[in-house]
This record gives sequence, C-alpha cells and structure tokens, in this order.
Amino acid sequence: MTSWDMVALVAIILLGVPHGGFDAAIARRSGWQMNGALAWLGFHSAYLLLAIAVAILWWWFPLISLGGFLLISGLHFGASDIAETGSDWLPWLAHGGLVAVAIPNFHTEEVLTLFSFLTSAQAAQQLLTVLSMVFVIWILCCAGYCIFTIYHRKYLKPLLNLLALIGVMAITPPLIGFALYFCLWHSRGHMLRLWTSLSSNARYGATREALIYTLLAWGTGLILFYYLNGSPTEIVFRLTFIGLAALTLPHMILVDLLDKRRKSAL
Repeated sequence: MTSWDMVALVAIILLGVPHGGFDAAIARRSGWQMNGALAWLGFHSAYLLLAIAVAILWWWFPLISLGGFLLISGLHFGASDIAETGSDWLPWLAHGGLVAVAIPNFHTEEVLTLFSFLTSAQAAQQLLTVLSMVFVIWILCCAGYCIFTIYHRKYLKPLLNLLALIGVMAITPPLIGFALYFCLWHSRGHMLRLWTSLSSNARYGATREALIYTLLAWGTGLILFYYLNGSPTEIVFRLTFIGLAALTLPHMILVDLLDKRRKSAL
C-alpha cells in the first residue's frame, strides 16, 4: 500500500468511525428506553455481542464474511444515500452498488491485493469473479435509474450525486475513493441528519457518548494492533475493515430497521 493509502485508512479511523458512536442516540430515538442500568446494559451487551460475533465469524469464515460485509454495507450505503428522498428499490440498488460493486470492478488488481489481506488470494479472486458478474446487473440498474428519474423527478439530485461519485471512484485508487465517500459523504450525511433530529439537550448527551465510544473503539484497535502478527500496514488494514464489518451489523439494524420502522409509524 502507498502512503496515500495509509492516509486514507487513518481518515477512515479518525473521521469515519466516530459516526457510529451516535448509535445509542439512534436507539433511544427509536424507542429503546435506557433509563435504568439494566436497560443500558442490555443495549450495550446486545451491541457488543453482535460486533464480537461478526469478528469471530470472520476468523472462521473469511470469504463468507467479506461477501456478507459487502452486501450489508451496500444495502446500508444505498439506503443512506437516498434517505432524504425515498426508499424505492431501483435507486437503492444503484446507490448501494457504488462501493460494494463498482470500486472492485474499477480497480480489480488493487482490490484483489486488498481483499487478499482479508481472506486468501484464491478466495479473493473468486469473490471478484462474482462481483464482475454483479457489475453488469449494477450497470443495468444505473441505466434503469436514469430512466426511472425521468418519471420520479425527486430522485434527480441523488442521481446526479451518484453519477459524480461514480466519476470520483473511477479515477481515484480504491482506498482513497472509499475514504472520500465514507468520511465526507456517508458519515457526514448520517451525522447531519441525526443532529437536526435531536433536541438541544439530547445533542450534548449524544456527543459525549459518541466521544466515549469512539475512544473505546480506538483503544481496542490499539490493543489488538499490539498483539496481532503481520506487517503494520496489513494489520491496520485488517483492523479497519474487520472492525467496520463488526460495527456495521448492529449499526445497520439500528439505522435501517428500527429507526426506519419508527419513521414509518409517524
């Protein structure tokens, strides 16, 4: 990996990871009461157990775990990109495929090396072969999305955003492109939507929680970095993306299931 790739990893850790620290605020907004110690412990235990389960599964089944991570992160990113507009399946798939499908196909050789850090080289090649077939479907989804937008004009802005992001992802190396999307687009949009939905009093508590959770995540990463074997760059890469996978599952359950159900009920 280049020095710019390391900068991208650091940006993901420092600027992207903290947006998950607001998950407790999302849980409360979705109706999860945490007034008592038992309720507070129940939420955090469930969250941590899900994250630990993902990490353990990755250790046992890296290929399945990497494929599952691409799937759920694609669904999560797609839902987030159109969160202010709607939830129609065609725009959702088009936006969701940007990171999970487009980047691996725009930069196959580089992504093969990166995927090999997370699983075996042979398994990484098998996954990229599958993604090359999915890429054709994604292109058709994007073409259909353009036609769909003619009849559903509210999606024009998200479509233009997607086309611009496709251009950025095509010309930037995979890690840098992902860091730009994750830090400056996804995380920023997620925190802005949450911030505007909270009261002034709730914002202070949520920010304090996010800071504590972020420091704990960074501290855990530092401890694991000390004990894991391999080159420093490979360890940082594995910790970053396996850590993201572990945190994405509970984060997605809160944001895309519980919170979306709350919005539907309003």
